[in-house]
Amino acid sequence: MKAKASDYLKYDETTGIYTEDPEQAVRDDVEKHYWLNVLRTIGKDWRLYLMLVPMILVFLFWRYFPMYELLGSFKVYDVVKPVAKQNFQGFSAFKILIVGSESTRFWMALRNTFLLSFYGLCFGFPMPIIVALFFNEIRSNIARSAYQVLTYLPKFMSTVVMTTLVTLLLKQGSIIGGMGIVSQFLAKIGIVSEEVAYSGILKNPEFFRAIYQITGIWEGAGYDSIVYFAAIIAISPTSYEAAQIDGAGKMAQMRYVVLPSILSTVVIMLITRIGSLLSIGYEKVLLLYNPNTYTTADVVSTLSYRLGIENNIKSVASAAEMMNNVVGMLLVIGANTIARKASNVSLY
Repeated sequence: MKAKASDYLKYDETTGIYTEDPEQAVRDDVEKHYWLNVLRTIGKDWRLYLMLVPMILVFLFWRYFPMYELLGSFKVYDVVKPVAKQNFQGFSAFKILIVGSESTRFWMALRNTFLLSFYGLCFGFPMPIIVALFFNEIRSNIARSAYQVLTYLPKFMSTVVMTTLVTLLLKQGSIIGGMGIVSQFLAKIGIVSEEVAYSGILKNPEFFRAIYQITGIWEGAGYDSIVYFAAIIAISPTSYEAAQIDGAGKMAQMRYVVLPSILSTVVIMLITRIGSLLSIGYEKVLLLYNPNTYTTADVVSTLSYRLGIENNIKSVASAAEMMNNVVGMLLVIGANTIARKASNVSLY
């Protein structure tokens, strides 16, 4: 189809001359000087863009450059040769994981990873919202600040300190010393038997998931409530006044004012949480688990650690992590699609 002058120019019937449409002229000028405007914007706000440099470097060195090592999943590992010069082996490492010699341990680790993350989503995700609602009901600023600091503190403890504290509280009994204070308390109220408490709760696979979730809530519920509390205090006071005029009490205000106002924040945080559903940090599990609890505690990250470091099967370890991350990516896409169709709120 041929282009005509009337497609781009405006015809003046009085003069019989074609002139350029002012709106089209503005669009052409913007398009022509697009990169010049971009450079002017960067030059105007160069301080803000300079602050982005450390973050960009972090993502380059710790997120993008390590992707090069994913090629090791498809090659025969050789400690001498770089990844690019190693021999290609195809999907052999993935076959070992899915149907080969490591399939039993891999599927068990994948199941444990999903269950630990799913329980954390069910029990750990609502807790910061509840904590933020409680903070919002505290009228004394001094008391609220004190409570917030106390709930934030566990997040700033290192994983080693936190797991050491949990180990001491759940310490098994011995000739040298008695049981941990939490083990004694659980045994006295009948939640666990004296034999289990004395032999060590951390050595019992039935209790590992509960310990992991409780410690996770204690560690992160207060700190994660910052986002929700910020969304709550941004709600207009007129909304509360209108609800009070209609006779709404505290619980009704939470239900009809607070929760609908922070729904978009909750959905965004839920999508990001689902995205990390299979990305359990191996440090906490590695410091808490032991061979007796592998059946419920071993996750993909710890399995990859043992395969790569202890067994020196780097290609299989890399393949396990790659499969774990691919499944996590698919979960993000699925959760984002469902959220966009259900509530018109999504990440992209």
